[in-house]
Amino acid sequence: MTSEAEELIPDEPLEPLLETVDDEVRPETRDTSRANLAVYLKEVGRIPILDREEEHALARRVQAGDAEAKAKLIEANLRLVVHVARRYMNRGLALQDLIEEGNLGLIRAVEKF
Repeated sequence: MTSEAEELIPDEPLEPLLETVDDEVRPETRDTSRANLAVYLKEVGRIPILDREEEHALARRVQAGDAEAKAKLIEANLRLVVHVARRYMNRGLALQDLIEEGNLGLIRAVEKF
């Protein structure tokens, strides 16, 4: 990931996002949603950020049809999706839905790249 992107995605704690789970849903569902979001955020937080050279190398491999490189490029940008989704919170969609749509957009972007 470029240094420009690193500035956009500070290594901030993701735990506060757990409090954003919709309070209007049933308590059992809310608890499950929070647990699922916690696991997801923990996993995304473990994925290392790519430097510029790694990102370019993966992009070249993706263009050559390397499925493993495609998966790694997508995985490496999941934190960016969470960061962008946070900006759109409290606009009518749950954070989980924003992340899901962002992930689908990320996949499409890498496929078209």
